[in-house]
Amino acid sequence: MVNILLAFVTALLVSVLAFPSLIKVAYLKRLVDEPGLARKLHFRRIPTIGGIIIFAGTLFSYLLWYPFKEIWDVAHLGRALRDFQYIGATMIILFFIGIKDDIIGTAPVKKLAGHLVVAFILVIMGDIRITGMHGIFGIYELPVWAGIFLSILTYTAVVNAINLIDGIDGLAAGVGIIASSAMGFWFFIAGAYEYAVLAGAMSGSLIGFLVYNFSPAKIFMGDSGSLTIGLVLSVLAIKLIEYPVDLIPNELIRISKPVFAMAALVYPLTDTLRIFIYRITRGMPPFAADKNHIHHRIIELGLGHRQTVLLIYAVSIFMIALSTSIHESPGVVLVITAFLALVISQIPGILVYIKKRGEQKS
Repeated sequence: MVNILLAFVTALLVSVLAFPSLIKVAYLKRLVDEPGLARKLHFRRIPTIGGIIIFAGTLFSYLLWYPFKEIWDVAHLGRALRDFQYIGATMIILFFIGIKDDIIGTAPVKKLAGHLVVAFILVIMGDIRITGMHGIFGIYELPVWAGIFLSILTYTAVVNAINLIDGIDGLAAGVGIIASSAMGFWFFIAGAYEYAVLAGAMSGSLIGFLVYNFSPAKIFMGDSGSLTIGLVLSVLAIKLIEYPVDLIPNELIRISKPVFAMAALVYPLTDTLRIFIYRITRGMPPFAADKNHIHHRIIELGLGHRQTVLLIYAVSIFMIALSTSIHESPGVVLVITAFLALVISQIPGILVYIKKRGEQKS
């Protein structure tokens, strides 16, 4: 418990104290995002290297307060140390990929190669992978090849989803705080303090960043930040899904692990699925930048950045609470949660359509 709190506070202090200096350096070195593109929603130069402190605060706090003394047996210690090793290594790789992209740009092929290296280290070398569906639709164990494929898909989906929602002030950071806090609390209740420390470090760094990123933003996280967040959240989600059933306390036993993990990431996953379908059906590349995300639709309804992100925060928290309150079979909970998420995601677009039709008639 103490290590989790210390990890959170340390990361928070690192972020809050370091960002003013980083912002000054970014302006001096012209490491800023220039306004002007049609898809951009800001109208002044803003630094884009906030991910440096998110990465540094999270990794430093995770390394400093990793709870070695609270790991109770040799077998568990070996597993924990292996996770510790590979999580740290992949965070460093993705950070450098992201910071290079933020400063001078990175070719898509090179970014893809970097993601494949990270996926190989995590899934193959680190064995951080999904092995089963845990009762969803009656499926329990997965063949090794299927587990590897699903794990790489999970990592890729989460990392890219966080990157894609980083479109308005405070959104990616706030969603990251909610997701990491929810999974961190789950790990704390389960007694998996090594993962709760990682979640606490991430939450602390992001809260410190949000002080400077909430609208009107003084700094953006850039790819170095979104890739770091996506990696940590994907690892936490996989470790939560794979947490041994015999170690789960009674307070958590009726909560479907896969559904809870997906609910924690419901906004980025739903928005990414929606925007990919939207672009592909219109003959656009799935990763093409545009202003058709859910948050863009909400802004079109007349809400500001603050109101938009607060609304998305509220929906994210509601979906997490929903996933813990329905005590049916995992498949039923998944269907209900996914259906409700998809319905909610379409409401802003429908309201925008109605609004435009009304304006045309008038």
